[in-house]
Amino acid sequence: MSDNLTNTGLVDNTKELSCCIILPTYNNHKTLKSVIDGIIEHGLGYHIVVVNDGSTDETVQILEDYKSIITLITNPVNQGKGISLRKAFSRAWEMDFKNAITIDSDGQHYPEDIHLFIEASKQNPGALIMGSRNMEQEGIPSKSSFGNKFSNFWFKVETGITLPDTQTGFRLYPLEPISKIKLFTTKFETEIEVIVKLAWKKVEFIPVKVNVLYDPEERVTHFRPFRDFTRISILNTYLVTLTLLYYLPLRVLNSIKREAIKSDESNIRKSLSIGFGVFMGIFPIWGFQLLVGIPLAFLLKLNKVLFIASANVSIPPMIPIIIFASYLVGAPFVDNHTQITSLNSLTLDSIHLNFIQYVIGAVILSVAAGLISTLTSLMLLNVFRKDNK
Repeated sequence: MSDNLTNTGLVDNTKELSCCIILPTYNNHKTLKSVIDGIIEHGLGYHIVVVNDGSTDETVQILEDYKSIITLITNPVNQGKGISLRKAFSRAWEMDFKNAITIDSDGQHYPEDIHLFIEASKQNPGALIMGSRNMEQEGIPSKSSFGNKFSNFWFKVETGITLPDTQTGFRLYPLEPISKIKLFTTKFETEIEVIVKLAWKKVEFIPVKVNVLYDPEERVTHFRPFRDFTRISILNTYLVTLTLLYYLPLRVLNSIKREAIKSDESNIRKSLSIGFGVFMGIFPIWGFQLLVGIPLAFLLKLNKVLFIASANVSIPPMIPIIIFASYLVGAPFVDNHTQITSLNSLTLDSIHLNFIQYVIGAVILSVAAGLISTLTSLMLLNVFRKDNK
């Protein structure tokens, strides 16, 4: 390894919660000592892992005073907060810790709040506990407030989860799921990448309110707005692309699955919801199917998720097939030598001339497809799901 590694701390397996405290630092000599002293005083005896990310100030001399009670990882040159966190996570996992609290060394976090994370983790084992700062309080830099709102928005797009503070560095991570994900970022954006990928792994998120201090006299930030926002934007572009191509459809399918198996509805109600959705998806009121169907689903007390999912039978790739099938079904009911009987005859002019053929066929097709979908889904539900109603 290229790192200089000092490990003089012993893992305390008698702890009620197997946890350590990770402190990445880079040229924060003004606040580093007070942060470490605060962790020692309020850290409930948990072991401290410090990552010196190639500091060129007095950091080395400060850490020398604590070398007997900390695990120290030293990057020979500055490599970025993301690299430091990834090395610390790996080291903590190797030391058999199950959780790790991260805290920034710039003095913005209060070590007195560490107990909040421990208590929340005990009540929610395996969850990621996120410190939630009050970003509206006086003294918060405007760029930090804007950056947090920006990050919160894209995190919700990518995961479907709403969090009040996605840029906080004060967190309690469950280390097992982190050991199973691949992280490739190296700077501040790693803190976004890791929480998005943990959300995709179905890790629960628990926000806890924490205090925050931005002291312009003591605090040194290494966040560079243009460079780091560019990095974050590139990361979000990548994550949103994955979301649209895979994770969003997966969330939709999981939501439909939950609705199909939840026990507070009968199989007949679920199958009627599916059948009604298929019926409305084909019924010839294009552009208004959901506008009309959703209120009717509420009125009939049907399952709204199953209804909407089934109504999407008329997604764009299916529209030509549905229209052509409607014309075929309606053909026997009209006497018109120009009626549509093949895909080659399906043009805008022919559609206009044979509108009655289409309407009759679409109504009949929607009723038939709705009935078939209801009966088919009822049979499948009766086979694969116990009906508690």
